[in-house]
Amino acid sequence: MNTQLRRIALFATYLLCLSLSVETMAQKSKKPNILFIISDDLTTTAVSSYENAAGYTPNIDQLAEEGTRFTRAYCQYPVCGPSRASMMSGYYPHATGTFGYLSGRENIGPDKKMWPQLFKENGWFTARVSKIFHMGVPIDIEKGSNGTDDEASWNERYNSQGPEWTADGEAELVQNNPFGLLPRKGGNVMTIVKADGDDLVHSDGKTAEKASSLIRAHKDEPFFLAVGLVRPHVPFVAPKPYFDRFPYEQVVLPPKVKGDWDDIPERGINYVTTLNAKMTEEQQKKAIAAYYASVSYMDAQVGKILNTLKEEGLEDNTIVIFTSDHGFHLGEHDFWMKVSLKEESVRVPLIVKIPGKKAQVSDSFVELIDLYPTIAELAGVKVKDNIQGISFVPTLEDPNFKTRDMAFSVNRWGGKHAFLLRNDKWAFTLYNEDGSDGVELFDMEHDPKQFNNLANFPAYQDIVAQLKEEVSKKLVAIRNNDLPAKPAK
Repeated sequence: MNTQLRRIALFATYLLCLSLSVETMAQKSKKPNILFIISDDLTTTAVSSYENAAGYTPNIDQLAEEGTRFTRAYCQYPVCGPSRASMMSGYYPHATGTFGYLSGRENIGPDKKMWPQLFKENGWFTARVSKIFHMGVPIDIEKGSNGTDDEASWNERYNSQGPEWTADGEAELVQNNPFGLLPRKGGNVMTIVKADGDDLVHSDGKTAEKASSLIRAHKDEPFFLAVGLVRPHVPFVAPKPYFDRFPYEQVVLPPKVKGDWDDIPERGINYVTTLNAKMTEEQQKKAIAAYYASVSYMDAQVGKILNTLKEEGLEDNTIVIFTSDHGFHLGEHDFWMKVSLKEESVRVPLIVKIPGKKAQVSDSFVELIDLYPTIAELAGVKVKDNIQGISFVPTLEDPNFKTRDMAFSVNRWGGKHAFLLRNDKWAFTLYNEDGSDGVELFDMEHDPKQFNNLANFPAYQDIVAQLKEEVSKKLVAIRNNDLPAKPAK
């Protein structure tokens, strides 16, 4: 090759390398999409990629095989409204002042940025489909109303109206109503509806369809799409075929211990129990089978949304988060529903899939308020508010990295607060800040199902005193907004 041709070849090679470099830089600078999917009242014990193979959640399981699955993720309040206000604002309930069915905006003020609002103001198209901030289920779903949504967070928002417990089909109430004046059929009680028709008759089917259409419509711009699936929240409504996998006669009830309530405070007994709901063994089995069927229906909708992402070629530039606002009791301790600070009620599934990251499992404690700073950091968005969540990006890089040494949750019932501190060794619950309504202490290494309360044994009084002090310190830090801004270790 003569000198002139060599120069031409070298210059062509240079242009090619420059072009590839510019393309790579453009790819790196491109804003990632955020797909946030949240199920309502989903306990880890019903997700088959967690510890219960009796569940059937193939789409969530596939996501777990592609992302980071957190085994110790905890909500900050085991009731929909306050949990979602906390998660979306990045503040603990005692900082939001939200212990009921509000968005949290009312208390943190208009100057604070909710999680999606931060993305909206930094160039993302933001949309909500169905329940992200609180909506009453079934009432807001039946009406197709906004609930206590935060309008400032979204460019567009959509409600997915559905018939809920009034759907055509085979209906049955599997608890006697413990709420007195509320309707005996429907409402916030365990009603089963094996519904006629297909997925699109119901709210979650409509939500999946709308989410998919938004993905297609906005695939050429960065989007933050928040998708709220209302199942398995009561009523347990799903098309009939989803019930076929779960014949109630084959359901195995959770283990029961005689005198299980004898060593826990009165306030430690949940608001819905087998006793006050007057549930027969058959009704208990039917409730569990229907819950699993509702979960299976919800999982199918997750699959449709994720499949749309794949079809549109967006997987390589989309961060996917799947979680729930809190858990749900399915007869453990003869408890049902949520509110309790036991594991089944406060622990949640959490899966985060990052493009280019290998699948992994992390046992680090994380909290739902940590999603806000984590996803912001991954997307390169600066959080200006002094929020109380901690980014768990280091744990996504190394699953052995501990974001937190403990998780903290609260509830309020009858105007009184209870506090949970959960670390590697202990699950410690304090009823009232001074423990005047009782204390629970469970050794989670030797008693993971929480049957033996150690709080009143003399040998454990030093531990109780130490953990009481930890709760007090945590509350002071929350109220003063004086919390660590970096991971524990």
